[in-house]
Amino acid sequence: MIRVVLADDHTIVRTGLKEILAAIEDIEVVGEATNGHEVMARVRALDFDVLVLDMSMPGRSGIELIKQVRREKARLRILVLSMHSEEQYAVRALKAGASGYLTKESAADELVAAIRRIAGGGAYVSPETAERLALDLGAASEAAPHTLLSDREYQVFEMIVSGKSITEIAARLALSVKTISTHKTRIMQKMGAANQTDLIRYAIRHKLIDESGGSTQ
Repeated sequence: MIRVVLADDHTIVRTGLKEILAAIEDIEVVGEATNGHEVMARVRALDFDVLVLDMSMPGRSGIELIKQVRREKARLRILVLSMHSEEQYAVRALKAGASGYLTKESAADELVAAIRRIAGGGAYVSPETAERLALDLGAASEAAPHTLLSDREYQVFEMIVSGKSITEIAARLALSVKTISTHKTRIMQKMGAANQTDLIRYAIRHKLIDESGGSTQ
């Protein structure tokens, strides 16, 4: 029996996932979590095999949460479930310690296969992502500037190009405005951007947001 914990802050998403898994004889949902704090509580308290983890929950989430889970329970398999396109986050998630990556739009068709694959010790990603991971995004000198950002810098970058203010980002990440401003400065330096408009144009060009300036998430 594959024991699973579902972590997503949207009740409707968790309900949908449970309905998909309810009819599967070899998979059992043994717990749920709605934020990063609850995820870590489940990791510490429960014995289970696969954590199905939303990339964007209140509190600590995404790459940071994956790393924390892996530090505390290295053998636990993590399947990331995200609104972000695979192109945007999959390689980062896998490098942080996830075993698979699914977009929410494909979850209904692929969730069971993905859970079984990673529970058995494999990985579950698209062929394109597997190739990018194998090539390690090429040499640093050849990599696109956004792939050179740290995980935190990329998180701040994504919020900036989605139109969030420094104050909003600071509140969302529970960091000071000064810290976020420092991240923004480093991001612009690494990206060779003169202003926020340059960052948005870059994000559109690389399909990290849509042309209206909205996030792809």
